[in-house]
Amino acid sequence: MVQHAALPGAERCGRQDASCNTLHGLKPSSTEHGREAHDSLLNSLSVRILGTIDYQEAWDLQRRLAEARRHDEIGDTLLLLEHPHTYTLGRRGNPDNILLTPRQLARRKISVYHVDRGGDVTYHGPGQLVGYPILKLPPSDLDYVRYIRDLERALLLAIRDLGVKAEFRARFSGVWVADEKLCAIGVKIDAAGVTSHGFALNVDVDLEYFRHIVPCGIPDKGVTSLRRLGVAEFTKPSVMLAVTDRIAEAFGLEAQLT
Repeated sequence: MVQHAALPGAERCGRQDASCNTLHGLKPSSTEHGREAHDSLLNSLSVRILGTIDYQEAWDLQRRLAEARRHDEIGDTLLLLEHPHTYTLGRRGNPDNILLTPRQLARRKISVYHVDRGGDVTYHGPGQLVGYPILKLPPSDLDYVRYIRDLERALLLAIRDLGVKAEFRARFSGVWVADEKLCAIGVKIDAAGVTSHGFALNVDVDLEYFRHIVPCGIPDKGVTSLRRLGVAEFTKPSVMLAVTDRIAEAFGLEAQLT
């Protein structure tokens, strides 16, 4: 099995050592109080770098943050992280699109979760940049398709910022390079307009794990990564910074590390 280093700024940080949450180009959050602090929440995107975290733990965290965001106890938040080897199936996901038996999954130490996002089956693992935006969309923007398109556009621009000639594909979500998906998207928006789940960008991931599923339920398309594309200019911190900047820009926010 190919071994990959953790994403930068994610070297077991977040939960264990907040001092390593440094990403050049983003400002640390201030310690404002009272009305000033409340006002700053309205246009800020709190970026939390969590390191490698179990899928269930991250899902539970998303639900807690979404509940807090519904009640305006926190502002908009972006979680950046990696997962151990995991397959997830969306609400309408077809279990037959996982091509391994339960015994084979256990032998390979791959977890499987049925989750409440859109989309079919996808893979999460070391070498991906996984992002979960917890945003409260205004009533005028409370549209599932529009949100996906806004998120897609932000990720497309971030990937192009890294020098990749990425594109959209008609009828398929995500960001593509020719017939290969580079970034998968699957989201949820609740009745209050609060988002959860998000995207998985293949940075330096072991693509063999995609061979054991029908990725996103699309049998005739492939999967690629920044490493496989031979992108000369990218570093892992630059990927996180590009993605964070473009997501903040897309939703009119100012990104701050927390």
